[in-house]
Amino acid sequence: MELLGFVRHRGGAVKRSDLLQAGFRRLQLDSAVRAGQLYRPFRGVYATRNADDGVLAAFRANARLTCISAARFYNLWTLRPEAAFHLSCGNGVPKAGVVDHAPCTHAPHPAYPVAGLADVLLHALRCLPELDALVLVQSATGSGQISAAFVRKKLAGNRNGRARAVLDLLIPRADSVLEILAHTHFVGAGLRVRMHVILPGVGEVDCLVEECVVVELDGSSHFEPRQVKKDHRRNNVGMLGGHLTLRYYYDDVVHHPTAMVEQVQAVLRLRALGRFAPGWFAPGW
Repeated sequence: MELLGFVRHRGGAVKRSDLLQAGFRRLQLDSAVRAGQLYRPFRGVYATRNADDGVLAAFRANARLTCISAARFYNLWTLRPEAAFHLSCGNGVPKAGVVDHAPCTHAPHPAYPVAGLADVLLHALRCLPELDALVLVQSATGSGQISAAFVRKKLAGNRNGRARAVLDLLIPRADSVLEILAHTHFVGAGLRVRMHVILPGVGEVDCLVEECVVVELDGSSHFEPRQVKKDHRRNNVGMLGGHLTLRYYYDDVVHHPTAMVEQVQAVLRLRALGRFAPGWFAPGW
């Protein structure tokens, strides 16, 4: 790989020692700097002008990106953008604009100044709010990058009780961030919920609450005309099978989960009163 391609492939910034180890010569580096293709933002680091801000921040602090700041390097889900860089600096010295985490104890990312996945998850579980940490860990374990059992082994002791409680919320499969969030909110409200249930004539549904209410979680693909028609027909077949269907979107699940849960509970109450049953089953018929 040619020099500029190598640097871009590493986030736009690479240590000189890594470049030399990769087979590039000092003469090539100096030539690229003179030509304006690379510059030296810090001692011993070569970068392109559009280098990744997080990678530069890690080199600036002689640290590794971790927690939510490392999520994109492992293709992990997040709920919100990072408000500050999360780094493992290893020396405990506070740095402005940086959330400093404990030293790393696992092998780092092979290509970037990023903590190893296990350290990223452990730092997140001890740092982030419950749901933010949950979606990050769910995507890592669900994609097979790491096992929940391995992470749990690293969380012994009373001080890690909160982190272990997050692991208890993991589900075997979540195809989107909405599924793990919806499951967590429904269970937290005391509702019985099964995920990815196959209903006759309908196919697989996202959530089946109390064995009678289907909850579908719709992403952007569900706005396509063909998909909209398919979803409506599935709803019709589900009604014939005695299942009521509610549909929610990203904004509902992420930003208004209480309203979502309350609507599901309201439908369950109405069903218990016979509002959705044939007239002769309704109270007072």
